[in-house]
Amino acid sequence: MKKKFGIGALIIIAVTIVFLYAHGTKKISQVTSTDYKNSTYLIEGKTVTLINGHAEIAATPGSATKIVTQYFGNEAAGDLNGDNLSDVAFIITQSRGGSGTFYYVVVALQTANGYQGTNAVLLGDRIAPQTTEINNGQLVVNYADRWVGEPMTARPSVGVSKYLKIQGISLEEVRRIAGAGERCGGNMTTAPVCTTGYHCAPTPGSHLPFGDVGGTCVTNY
Repeated sequence: MKKKFGIGALIIIAVTIVFLYAHGTKKISQVTSTDYKNSTYLIEGKTVTLINGHAEIAATPGSATKIVTQYFGNEAAGDLNGDNLSDVAFIITQSRGGSGTFYYVVVALQTANGYQGTNAVLLGDRIAPQTTEINNGQLVVNYADRWVGEPMTARPSVGVSKYLKIQGISLEEVRRIAGAGERCGGNMTTAPVCTTGYHCAPTPGSHLPFGDVGGTCVTNY
């Protein structure tokens, strides 16, 4: 009886290990590091810890196929969560044994104890990164992609800008945040919104319907 119980317990432990390996964790790591290239990030629901900007694990237990995550670059530094500390945003790539190379943007949030990595936001497969910027407390990633339906062999030629913001400790895609005097509002779901302390008002001299075309950002005071 004890022998059967022992074998059963070992099977349960083995199944649990395989499940955790396959599914990872869906929570953003609270671990901090003094170097953002040696921090932990959440990619597709799994934690990945970079070592000198690199991580490599088996796709499945015992598999020869590797999931390789690599620091790419295109850094931008600035305060992204309003704590007056300079955070670092950058692009990483991940290949999973096939022909694809998937590009993500992550942020290393600076804390009193070091950098804390965020979740990764997918940009695309085999894109062409351009610039990464921080404007009005918002992260902007510019890159070239392909038209819908184009083969992956086609050269990326479509300009794309992705706007992101830190919500708590999570990196989320949002609408563009406009500053003073910049265009805002309108009837498009992706219409820019004004930064803190400003609101969208009709553009002086414009006779176009404000609800359709929007206006410009003006101060609340």
